[in-house]
Amino acid sequence: MVIACSLTVLGMVSCSKDGSSTDPGKGSEQPVRPVTAGSSAYVDTVFSFMPAPGQFINTDYADINTVRKVTENKTISLGAWGGQIILGFDHTVLNKDGDDIQVEGFGGENAAEPGIVWVMYDANGNGKPDDDWYELKGSAYGAPGYERNYKVTYYKPLSNTSDIMWVDNKKDTGYVKFNTYHDQPYYPVWITADSYTLEGSLLPDSGIDMSNPTYITSTPFEYGYADNHASTHGGNPLDISHAMDADGNQVQLIGIDFIKIQTGIMKDMGWIGELSTEITSVGDLHMLNDK
Repeated sequence: MVIACSLTVLGMVSCSKDGSSTDPGKGSEQPVRPVTAGSSAYVDTVFSFMPAPGQFINTDYADINTVRKVTENKTISLGAWGGQIILGFDHTVLNKDGDDIQVEGFGGENAAEPGIVWVMYDANGNGKPDDDWYELKGSAYGAPGYERNYKVTYYKPLSNTSDIMWVDNKKDTGYVKFNTYHDQPYYPVWITADSYTLEGSLLPDSGIDMSNPTYITSTPFEYGYADNHASTHGGNPLDISHAMDADGNQVQLIGIDFIKIQTGIMKDMGWIGELSTEITSVGDLHMLNDK
């Protein structure tokens, strides 16, 4: 693939694949932030952190002010379904042939806790994640049990040791259950409201086997998710070319500046607790491969 680039009057670099524009709906050249000698291969900014309740919430981080980097193998739990974090790179990760991003999680063999990955290009050039989000299409996209525009409301419990009730937009209900292995509050302590709602896409739980309660397994999806395959099996590389818009159409982005990761499965895993996506690092594969 040919990437044609030129300097813009703003001092940024404008690129187009094969010399043509790939800006969805605009048809003009797109400025990108170039990689410089001081660029980091990893995300360097946390824009927001909104976990769902979970057994690892309120542990070594209390809010966004203490979740500043996922570049030093510091595990960040997103809690139950819908919990999410928005991160930014100090440059535009270009959409080249093959995989472009690497997201490392905490998953082990048959212990996948898949997270859906969303990406954003800084179309308005203001350095903020306030443009359009695009879901990266993974192997479970459109499968039975997959659902877009899913919403769950979590309700503050009466005590720190109470189960946390949730209600979704289909009027189904359930609980994030308290267990004795982790006795800190599960509802984010910085949320003072009696409830809060998370929105995103829902992945099927078809790969989870609880037939043997002492050995519960979660088979990874084939590709396309965070905290899905263990690092020993190649980690979780992602291709920006799999970006899908809100109408389910594939879009061709020149690159991305921001990434959102969201716990994808709603599941009570028995004594293990809720299924929750964990993140340890997010990197630009092109820069990592050049090292």
